[in-house]
Amino acid sequence: MTKRLFIPALLGALALAAPARALDLTQMTETERDLFRAEVRAYLMENPQVIIEAVNAMEQRNAEAQAQADLTIVSDNAEAIFSDGFSYVGGNPDGDITLVEFMDYKCGYCKRAYTEVEKLLSADGNIRFIVKEFPILGEQSMLASRYVIAAKQIAGGDAYKALHDALMVFNGDITLPALARLSSTYGLDDDAIRARMGSEEVTREIAETRALAQTLRITGTPTFVVEDEMVRGYLPFDQMQMIVDDKRDEG
Repeated sequence: MTKRLFIPALLGALALAAPARALDLTQMTETERDLFRAEVRAYLMENPQVIIEAVNAMEQRNAEAQAQADLTIVSDNAEAIFSDGFSYVGGNPDGDITLVEFMDYKCGYCKRAYTEVEKLLSADGNIRFIVKEFPILGEQSMLASRYVIAAKQIAGGDAYKALHDALMVFNGDITLPALARLSSTYGLDDDAIRARMGSEEVTREIAETRALAQTLRITGTPTFVVEDEMVRGYLPFDQMQMIVDDKRDEG
């Protein structure tokens, strides 16, 4: 931990316990300043847990402030998050809880989360699941997103889901020949998909999702939105189920 992290919280705690003049360093003599510094140092050396407590308190306040800011930003952008008109909607489309995932096919944590999300959707059965294509990890990420979006626009949601699932468990390089093999596996017209990949319609979907992510201050994948709550990063199944259960209880 750096001094920059804990000094503000520490001085705030000291301010509650010390006389006002004693903390006004501008009114202290040099001798008083030296004594004050020595007392603070001696106290911290004897009670190092105070530093940890101060840092923890500051981190808790920051987390609470971030959570409150996320609630506001999700509410302000609810239509774009939950009803953009183009993102894939799966799970139970009529479910009582909506789970949104911003993901990237080259993201290792997204691949780990994929198994957990599929388990959650299957075990719960009442979750509406929305996928936001957010390719941020290079050319292969962008190629994969353009491919699955083009397939969705041409062949529909079932084709998208099949390709999405396949790419989430695919660990090789994402290339045009590899994608062509996927098209063949699922009986899709690869020439039509490839022609569509560079279209304005595909580009618009990616651009709108990227702009939404920027508005939501999303910089990494996976990032989830569960109803009104934003969850940044990978979560195992049990924690995801706990959040879903909490949202139902709140409702």
